[in-house]
Amino acid sequence: MINQTIATYKNAYAGLSRDTWLLSLVMLINRSGTMVVPFMSLYLTGSGMGYSIGKAGFVYGLFGAGAFTGAWLGGKLTDKIGFYPVQLITLTGGGLFFILLGQMKSFLAICVVSFFLSFINEAFRPANSTAIAFYSKEENRTRSYSLNRLAINLGWAVGSAIGGLIAKYNYEWLFWVDGITNIGAALLMLTFVKPVDYKPAPHIKTPASAKDSALHDAVYMWFIVLTVLFAACFFQLFTNLSVHYKLNLHFTEPFIGMLMATNGLIIVVIEMVIVFKLEGRKKNTVYIMSGTLLMAVAFCMLNVFIITAFMAFIMIIFITFAEMLAMPFMNSYWIGRSKPHNRGQYAALYTMAWSAAQTFGPMGGAQVAEHWGFNWLWWLIGALSLLAAFGFMRLHLYTARKEKDQDITTPGTNGVELVAATDEPFL
Repeated sequence: MINQTIATYKNAYAGLSRDTWLLSLVMLINRSGTMVVPFMSLYLTGSGMGYSIGKAGFVYGLFGAGAFTGAWLGGKLTDKIGFYPVQLITLTGGGLFFILLGQMKSFLAICVVSFFLSFINEAFRPANSTAIAFYSKEENRTRSYSLNRLAINLGWAVGSAIGGLIAKYNYEWLFWVDGITNIGAALLMLTFVKPVDYKPAPHIKTPASAKDSALHDAVYMWFIVLTVLFAACFFQLFTNLSVHYKLNLHFTEPFIGMLMATNGLIIVVIEMVIVFKLEGRKKNTVYIMSGTLLMAVAFCMLNVFIITAFMAFIMIIFITFAEMLAMPFMNSYWIGRSKPHNRGQYAALYTMAWSAAQTFGPMGGAQVAEHWGFNWLWWLIGALSLLAAFGFMRLHLYTARKEKDQDITTPGTNGVELVAATDEPFL
C-alpha cells in the first residue's frame, strides 16, 4: 500500500519540463510573501486604521478594478512582446508597490496605490499562464497548471501562517515581506529561467479573422460569465470570511492565518494526485460543476452549523476540495479553446474574469454584511454558487450536444473537447 501510494505520487509529478518546475519555484517564492491579501480587511478594519467593513470592501473593489485592467494589458503585451519580459517587469513593479502601500496612511492614498499595485500585479498572470502552456505538453498541461497552483498554495500556506503571527504585532511588516518576495521571485527568474524568443505563430489576417477573437467565441464568453460568478463567491474566503471570524467569532489573527494555511497545505499534499487520477477521464465541465456545488455546501455550513474552531476547519476542508475540483480544470478549459496566436487574449479574458470577481465579490459582500448581516451574506453566496453550478451544467450539456451534432470532437486533449467558436448562445 505504501509503495503504491509512493508510485502514485511519483507518476503525478513525472514528465513535467524543467522550465515548468522553475516557473513554479518562482511562483512559490513570490507567493510565500502573500501576507497582505488575507489580512488586508483586518488591517483596514482593525484598531490600526479603524475603517468600516464597507470601506474595506471598497478597497478590495479597487484591487479588483486594477486587476481587471492590468490583466487586459498583460494579455496584450504577452501577445506582442512575449511572456518573459512581462513577468519580470510585473514581478519587480508589484514588489515596489507592495512596499509603497504599507507606507500609505490616508484612505485616498490607500485606494490609489491599491489600484496601481493590483494593475501591475495582475498583468503578470496572463504572461505566466501563457508561459506554462508554452513549456508544457498537451498530455500533461493540466498537471503543469496544477504544479503552478501547488506552488501558489504552498506559498499561500506559508505566507498565511507567518502573516498571522506578524499581523498580531505589526501589520506594516506584511507589506515589506510581500514586496521583497516579489522582487526575489523576479531575480530568481532572471537568474535561472532563460529568456525565450517567444512569438505566437504567424496569423494571416482574413475577412474572417475577427471571428478568431476570443470575444467572438460565444461558448467561451459564457464560460467567462460563469467564472466571474464562481470567483465572486470564492473570494469571500479571503476577505469577508476573515472579518466574520474576527468580529463575530472572535478568532485571533494567528488562528485565522492557520485556517488560511490549511487551505494551501491540503492543496499542496493532494491536488496533483487528484488531477493525475481525474485528468482526461471526463469533460472538464463535469469537475468544474462538481466543485462549484461543493462550494455552495461549504458556505451554507456557516449558517447551518455553530462554527466552533473545529467546524471552521471542516468548512475550510470542504471549500478546498471544491477549489481542487474546479480550478485546475478551468485552466484546461480555456487553454483548450485557444490557439497559439490568440492565447494571450484567452488568458487575459480568464484573468479579467477573476479580477472582475475580485472587484464585485468582496465589495458587494461587504455591503451585504454591513447592512443585513453575515448570515444573509452566506445564504446569498450559497445561492449564487448553486446558480453557477447550474450554469456550468448547461454549458456542459450544450458543448456535448454541439460536438455530437457537428462530429468535430478532437481526441487526445486531456478531457478538453474543442468546439468551433460560435456566436450562438447555449442557453
